[in-house]
Amino acid sequence: MKFNLKFIVYLVFMTYTSEIIAQLSPVIETEIKNQTREMTVLCKQLHQNPELSLQEFETSKQMAAELRKAGFEVTENFGGNNVVGILRNGEGPVVMLRTDMDALPVEEKTGLEFASSKKARNSNGDEVAVMHACGHDIHMSVWAGTIHTLATLKNEWKGTLLVIAQQAEEISGGAGLAIETGLFQKFPKPDYAMAYHINPEIESGKIGLVGGPIFAGVKTARIKVFGKGGHGAYPEKCIDPIVIASRIVLDLQTIVSREISPLEPVVVTVGSIHGGTRSNIIPDEVNLELTLRYYSDEAIEKVISAIKRISRSAAQMAGMSDDQLPVVDIEKSETPPVINNEELSLKIRDFATKTIGEPNIVKTSPAMVGEDFGKYGKTPENIPICLIWLGSTEPELMKKLKSEGKQPFPLHSPHLNPDYEKTIETGITVMVGNIIGLTGK
Repeated sequence: MKFNLKFIVYLVFMTYTSEIIAQLSPVIETEIKNQTREMTVLCKQLHQNPELSLQEFETSKQMAAELRKAGFEVTENFGGNNVVGILRNGEGPVVMLRTDMDALPVEEKTGLEFASSKKARNSNGDEVAVMHACGHDIHMSVWAGTIHTLATLKNEWKGTLLVIAQQAEEISGGAGLAIETGLFQKFPKPDYAMAYHINPEIESGKIGLVGGPIFAGVKTARIKVFGKGGHGAYPEKCIDPIVIASRIVLDLQTIVSREISPLEPVVVTVGSIHGGTRSNIIPDEVNLELTLRYYSDEAIEKVISAIKRISRSAAQMAGMSDDQLPVVDIEKSETPPVINNEELSLKIRDFATKTIGEPNIVKTSPAMVGEDFGKYGKTPENIPICLIWLGSTEPELMKKLKSEGKQPFPLHSPHLNPDYEKTIETGITVMVGNIIGLTGK
């Protein structure tokens, strides 16, 4: 009989750390109850005062204050509004915990007593309503509650906490700026990195786990289609770019259905098309904007190549000269896929089984939405990462909605209304269990 030494060591580690969590549960529970009450108050305050991406000035000060209160070394304005905290607690692993801080340009329609009525200027200078419609207020509250709990329980774990309150997740800029500013060179390099994202499709009190791909990579493509404009009454004297653009939109649909393997998750969506000014004028150009979602580099390169080929061919069919073929621009800024480390995911499942119970751990499927947390796992340091879904819909409401054939309000909805207190409590409980499990003496 052959034995896998690595697997045996893993089993011993898991058994030992699980016992630690079980032994600590009364201590953890008491502290978490205290933190949940305080962090629910903080969450409502954050919800009432949202700030747009790259404008998280007051929010970042608040997060820095929470870190100082918990005894962390604090670095503010790290590559923008990012806040980095360090808590050193002897020899042991370095564990990174991230929260995002930014809100969305959404007008809240929940009717909650602590609903946001804030307005702000966006990057174009337009005044817009602002709302935490993606759960970042809960993420920050769980992050802060976890930090305070672990600071109180310092005798029960050894190692270093590297925590970051990150700006601009919604526009996929904050993680990259933190990394480029030297996050993993100027601070201890993490052995593990974790984060949460709320999920209205999962009941509060539960978490969702995926080993491997969980969030898709995102690229933005723009296509400028040229034509020969003129009077709408004389189409034979023109080359209509609206017709060319329409052909491109239709032919783009064949990329996923006919050029990419059905087993490879890919999305090609044309979300914007602009051209023309009046009904009787054929314009000179039309502009398209696309979002591309993917998991593998090979797949996205095939998609981009196909977009260029389809765009060029559509214009050539209409008679456009070679110097007037469509221009396809792929935005340099991108969000890479979030690929959860399989081994870390298994450890988290084991820890969460001891803290919230196996029935409260939901195995979820990969999603095609994007999250810039994946950037922390794509650096030369090759850090194992895990993003955890945090259930956020009150169980009775979920049951009622299902009986009526309805779904909870989704992320980015102006009606998003999570079960705040239970979601925060579960988030703190699981994350504290994770970190003590990974660093327990």
